[in-house]
Amino acid sequence: MRLNETPVRTSNNFNINNIELDIDIPSNLKMFETVEIINENCSISKDVTDTSLIYGTGLKVQNSNNNLKIVTEGKNANVKLVYNFDANNLNLVNNIEILAENDLNLVIQYSSNTNSRCFHNGIIKLKANANVNIAIVNMLNELSDNFESIESIIENNAKVNYTIIDIGAKNSISNYYANALGKKCENNVKTIYLGTQNQLKDINYIVDINGQESKVDIDVQGALKGESKKHFKGTIDFKKGCKKAKGNENEFCILLSDKAKSLALPMLLCTEDDVEGNHSTASGKVDNKDLFYIMSRGISYKDAIKLLVKAKFNQIIQTIKDEQLKQEILEQIDRRLD
Repeated sequence: MRLNETPVRTSNNFNINNIELDIDIPSNLKMFETVEIINENCSISKDVTDTSLIYGTGLKVQNSNNNLKIVTEGKNANVKLVYNFDANNLNLVNNIEILAENDLNLVIQYSSNTNSRCFHNGIIKLKANANVNIAIVNMLNELSDNFESIESIIENNAKVNYTIIDIGAKNSISNYYANALGKKCENNVKTIYLGTQNQLKDINYIVDINGQESKVDIDVQGALKGESKKHFKGTIDFKKGCKKAKGNENEFCILLSDKAKSLALPMLLCTEDDVEGNHSTASGKVDNKDLFYIMSRGISYKDAIKLLVKAKFNQIIQTIKDEQLKQEILEQIDRRLD
C-alpha cells in the first residue's frame, strides 16, 4: 500500500513522497474493551457525528471498534484516555471527535500489556474555539503497527498545542493536518520520536494557514538506533489572504548508529506576500565533547547516551502535566535504548 503521501510531490529519487508497506490488516473487528477514561468537565459519548473513516495516512478500514465524542461543558476540562492492548484486545480502530468550545487538556495513551503484535489505526478530529492541549503517547510494543491521523480546525483566537510522543511500534505512520482558519489563531506541534532495531517512523505534518496574524510552530526532535528509519515531511502552506501570519518548522535527528537512516523534507508553500516563514532540518551524531564530559564523571557510555537523548527530548516531555505518565515515558526511553 502507498501511504502518507506529501501534498506536493518532489523527485522520486528522494524516496520520501510516500511510504509503501506490506502489512496484514485485521478483519472482523470485535469491540475494544480495555479503555480507561478519566473525565472532568466534559461530555463523553459514543455518538460521533462524523462516522466516515477518511484517514490522512491513506490506510482505510471499513469499520471502527471504538468511537468517542468529547464535548467540553465547563472551564478547565481534563480528559485522559488510556488504551491498554492485551491478549484479548489486540486490534483497535478508533474514531475520536472533539468539540472544544472551552479550554481542554486531553491525554491519549496507547500501551501494550502483551508481547503479541498489536494493530492500531486511529483518527482524531478536533474543532477548537478555545485553548486546547492534546498529548498523544505511543508506547506499543516493537511488533506492532501504529497509524494515527489527526485533523484540526482552529477558529478565531483559538490556541491548539499538540505534544506527540512516538516511541513505540515496529511501524509508526502519523499524519497531522490542521487548518489554521481563524484570525490570530495559534497551532503548536511538538514531537519526539525514537527508533530502535528496525523500526520505521513516517511523519507527515501539513498545516494550511488561512487566518490573518496566525502563528504555526512545528518542532520535531528524534533519535535513531540500530537499523531504524525515519521520514519527516513537514509542510506549512500560507494561503492567499493570511496577512501577517508566521510559520516555523524545525526537525533534528540524533543518529546513534551508522546503519540508521534519516530522511527529511521540510516545505514552505505560499500564495500570500505579507507573511514570515522559516524551516530547518538537520541530523548528526552525538557530540563527542559532551559524551567525553559525561563519561569523565564515571558514567558508562550507554548511560551517557541515554542522558544526552533524554536531555534533547526533555523540553517537549515536560509539556505533559501528568507526572506519572512523564516518568513512564522516560522509563520506556531507557529500556528501548538498552
